[in-house]
Amino acid sequence: MLEKTYRPAEVEEKHYRLWEESGAFAADTRSNATPYTIMMPPPNVTGSLHMGHALTFTIQDVLIRYNRMRRRDALWQPGTDHAGIATQMVVERNLAKEGKTRHDFGRDAFIGKVWEWKAESGGTITRQLRRLGASPDWAKERFTMDDGLSRAVAKVFVELHRQGLIYKDKRLVNWDPKLHTAISDLEVEQKEIKGNLWHFRYPIDGEEGRFIVVATTRPETMLGDTGVAVHPEDERYKDLIGKHVRLPLVGRLIPIVGDEYADPATGSGAVKITPAHDFNDFEVGKRCNLEAINILDRDARLNDNVPEAYQGLDRYEARKKIIAELEALELLEKIEPHTHMVPHGDRSGVAIEPWLTDQWYVDAATLAKPAIEAVETGKTVFVPKQWENTYYEWMRNIQPWCISRQIWWGHQIPAWYGPDGTFFVEETEAAARAAAAKHYGSDVELTRDADVLDTWFSSALWPFSTLGWPDQTPELARYYPTDVLVTGFDIIFFWVARMMMMGLHFMKDVPFRTVYIHALVRDEKGQKMSKSKGNVIDPLEIIGEYGTDALRFTLSAMAAQGRDIKLAVNRVEGYRNFATKLWNAARYCQMNGCEPVAGYRPVGLTQTVNRWIVGELADAARKVAEAIDAYKFNEAANAAYQFTWGNFCDWYMEFTKPILAGTDEAAKAETRATTAWVLDQILHVLHPMMPYITEELWEQLSPARANRLIAAEWPVYGAELVDAAARDEMNWVVRLITSVRSMRSEMNVPPAAQIELKLKDAGPGSLARLDTHRDLILRMARLSSVEPLVGPTPKSAVQAVQDEATLVLPLEGIVDLDKERARLTKEIDKLSGEIKKIDAKLSNEQFVAKAPDEVIEEQRDRRAAADQARDKLQKALDMLGA
Repeated sequence: MLEKTYRPAEVEEKHYRLWEESGAFAADTRSNATPYTIMMPPPNVTGSLHMGHALTFTIQDVLIRYNRMRRRDALWQPGTDHAGIATQMVVERNLAKEGKTRHDFGRDAFIGKVWEWKAESGGTITRQLRRLGASPDWAKERFTMDDGLSRAVAKVFVELHRQGLIYKDKRLVNWDPKLHTAISDLEVEQKEIKGNLWHFRYPIDGEEGRFIVVATTRPETMLGDTGVAVHPEDERYKDLIGKHVRLPLVGRLIPIVGDEYADPATGSGAVKITPAHDFNDFEVGKRCNLEAINILDRDARLNDNVPEAYQGLDRYEARKKIIAELEALELLEKIEPHTHMVPHGDRSGVAIEPWLTDQWYVDAATLAKPAIEAVETGKTVFVPKQWENTYYEWMRNIQPWCISRQIWWGHQIPAWYGPDGTFFVEETEAAARAAAAKHYGSDVELTRDADVLDTWFSSALWPFSTLGWPDQTPELARYYPTDVLVTGFDIIFFWVARMMMMGLHFMKDVPFRTVYIHALVRDEKGQKMSKSKGNVIDPLEIIGEYGTDALRFTLSAMAAQGRDIKLAVNRVEGYRNFATKLWNAARYCQMNGCEPVAGYRPVGLTQTVNRWIVGELADAARKVAEAIDAYKFNEAANAAYQFTWGNFCDWYMEFTKPILAGTDEAAKAETRATTAWVLDQILHVLHPMMPYITEELWEQLSPARANRLIAAEWPVYGAELVDAAARDEMNWVVRLITSVRSMRSEMNVPPAAQIELKLKDAGPGSLARLDTHRDLILRMARLSSVEPLVGPTPKSAVQAVQDEATLVLPLEGIVDLDKERARLTKEIDKLSGEIKKIDAKLSNEQFVAKAPDEVIEEQRDRRAAADQARDKLQKALDMLGA
């Protein structure tokens, strides 16, 4: 007999261990089954499970378990990312506690320390994924710094370089002056800063007393100005285009150029151009042939390209000095307070600098063309479809991709430099030496490029490098392209797009047929979770308190396409109660002798209620399957929930109690076998979303079973299991009882009151159903009698329509109907007033423009709830004939 209470912690570790040991997660390359593949977005090796992970990995696991049960050869390819900067920072922080830096060790020894850390601590995220119930093929786990993946990275770099698609160039990058490396746009965080806008007067050369005014938020960069831009159609400055200004403090003559980047309506209409320290200025400089002068070093201190008085100063010290000196020279026209966004390194926390350096780049625009075409022609489909627009927007405006990073941990760039700076790009040092010897005519000393590749470079190869490429392995032939990629919208640019580019270039096919973009998990008010707000919900704490299944089912039930999840702990608690309900239903079945019958097929049933539940089960399983196939996980969860809790637990078990307590042994046997069979099918249908409780019940309800539930087949039912007449008949009973219960509730009828029900204008079919199920209806609707209405409708009665009949509930002497009308009217008026106030707010343009998105969303939610409550009360009032 099942224990009285389900204790998740006691069964989760056991089942996961048994699944893994039995090889239940493993794909079979030699199988004849149709393959189904998902590439796990590799979490950072430094990572730990957060709620975003919990959502994306739950969705992937639902898909994998479902397709595994459908007898697909399901491969969920797991692995972790080396996370270059993040991992190096972790290890460097650990060394700092010992008073050491990486430079105390040197590159090779430091990398050895990183590998040591990875071996000891880098498996946290994969252990936590196991707690979530994730079922990837762990035996195939890969790491982006594995030998095989490193070989793939080197081959891709060399081939793209030979094709002219990787090159070295001097361009602006996001430079982190604390970490001393270029960082990607993804690693840049925009912070709102209250600063100033300084307006400086630049003297026009050769025109004594004439100035052009420019404004800047970064005065220190003016020492690197190489031009001033005005709009070519700006009448104020047309005569100045082609002339020069003398750069204050420096004395350098710089040209005034005409360029549409200068906006006549902004500030003075003239802008200073510093090509080496501003991304927009860099483009203007290229168009106008302006020199790019780098005035900062790697620490964001001023270098020797500025006057001696400023050399070595920190950028902010230089700013103060420059402002003071320009003011002394009477070249500071005015200072305006100015709030603006300043880019910061998301890890270092310092303001990043656009910095002109030599870096390695990928010609992303060329690689993007086939990747754009693949989505345009439907080779890869985004779900929801609107994310295709986001993809197109970025891909059609793509910039060269800076792939070099000035750190030590990562894939070192396979380029070696000769004595004169000539470089040789090869997969191995031996090949580079051979190429150099051929070039120079003799062996020379080579120095390897010290930079490593952007982490996203190796991640871009993930769908094929993990399967053994560049070797032509059986796995590569079988599992590429993959079926679906599940990820968040925030890495469409940084990962999805790059996998598309690399997959098409090297595999000549898209890496995945579908990209499912899931929403964000926010707190219950719709705010983004953050430590600073104190609103982070830890999935591991939730699992500890409510069980893994409750969290997984909550995330599935809330994963509506295109809608962020507002996660409240009470939702998880509610689905924990659902698990409890399922457990109690199984106990009830056991106590009533409803045990699984081997080979049982519910056909030729004599009891209408049994034919009904079998048909409802077939319908629910179909809805769940269709919803999962369409990536509508909320609909799948809701269909399973409604059938299990509603049809099976609340209705069928109540309907069949008289049969199980009766004397008809044939009816009892049929009902027991049907009840056990339906419960078994429920376990099948719920398993992808709630794997632990379903596996435990599967085992306990029939310990002699040959297979575990994870290996069972997804149920597919024939049309013979659906009996339309039984469905219509029992659903009529359900609707009638539900209507009576609703009327009782809305009219505040005391629960213990036994009242009568009259059916007005009921046809022969309804009356026949009433006769068949009268005892059920009386018991479950708490009625003293139910009969056809004879004579006029009683005045003190509430009414509801069901098909051709009207349900009449006389309430004379039970409820004061006048008082009830007054109460309902008052409540309706109160809600109408609240709706009016919310509508006034939402129609206020200033409120909508200034209020945070989560506040507006909260107001809309409040309005929807109030509207729903008002409709319910209005329906009750209408029942009274008011």
